[in-house]
Amino acid sequence: MIDIKTLQERWADGPLAPWAELLAEQVEAGLSVLRHGDIPRWRTALESLPNITVNEVLLDAAEVGVSVASTPDAATAESLEAALRGLSPWRKGPYALFGLAIDTEWHSDWKWERLTQHIDSLNDRRVLDVGCGNGYHCWRMRGAGAREVIGIDPSPLFVIQFAAIQHYIQDPAVSVLPIGIEKLPPNLHAFDTVFSMGVLYHRRSPMEHLQTLRDSLRSGGQLVLETLVIEGDERQCLVPQGRYARMGNVWFIPSSAMLILWLAKLGWKNPRVVDESVTTTQEQRPTDWMSFQSLKNFLDPNDASLTLEGYPAPRRAVVIAEAP
Repeated sequence: MIDIKTLQERWADGPLAPWAELLAEQVEAGLSVLRHGDIPRWRTALESLPNITVNEVLLDAAEVGVSVASTPDAATAESLEAALRGLSPWRKGPYALFGLAIDTEWHSDWKWERLTQHIDSLNDRRVLDVGCGNGYHCWRMRGAGAREVIGIDPSPLFVIQFAAIQHYIQDPAVSVLPIGIEKLPPNLHAFDTVFSMGVLYHRRSPMEHLQTLRDSLRSGGQLVLETLVIEGDERQCLVPQGRYARMGNVWFIPSSAMLILWLAKLGWKNPRVVDESVTTTQEQRPTDWMSFQSLKNFLDPNDASLTLEGYPAPRRAVVIAEAP
């Protein structure tokens, strides 16, 4: 499912060599049945994907972003859908596979459109995507010209969903690995661009997370950070008591101004906010491919500007900075 040998050979003589030495053990641990009891079922779904000749792959398709085209017969199309539904819920996307639309919980394409106009060109860059989910944005980064994209996410389901898409796209320059950022070797200084989207507020130590991101970049490399924020000045930071929008692992939600101060204190160059917007129930919502509760169920039914717990409703900022 993950071509460890190819990655080890590619990384052997460069700055990722320390990671290559750990890779086999990390992947084995990340996909162990001890991590999640459903892994055998997900692997069975992955193995049941039908073989389909691919006529076209688009990683910047209008309205979807990631599209794989061909015209399978009805029986094959039915087998394809059954296998992919066996990997539900699908949270990041959307995808279009052989005429099948995977309408995911998140309109991740909207986030991509908000940030792509502000970042440095990804052409010929080595990119790390931290907390990448099923790799939707990894494909968009590759479509934008990245030479190599490495996504990391500790969720086995997301890694297997990526493997399902990779089964058809077959692009060795894009990988998703089943690890969290804490497993990244220190001081790699290997990447030209690092994305951390939807991760910072899940970290008990946000400053440590920002430091790890800095140490993974080469000097002058670019950070693209997307995270929850609140309105307010540089003194404002929300520390939820209990849950936030029904999420139990939200630790700190700073104002954008405070986030800029954090980055500056750690030595990041020219940190700046390039977008800030309220998350809508059109961008994050339940679908046929993710039928569980979503954002609308996490907001105060009488006041959509508040979460069920009475905190400000989700607002997200995109911040860009360069490594010293």
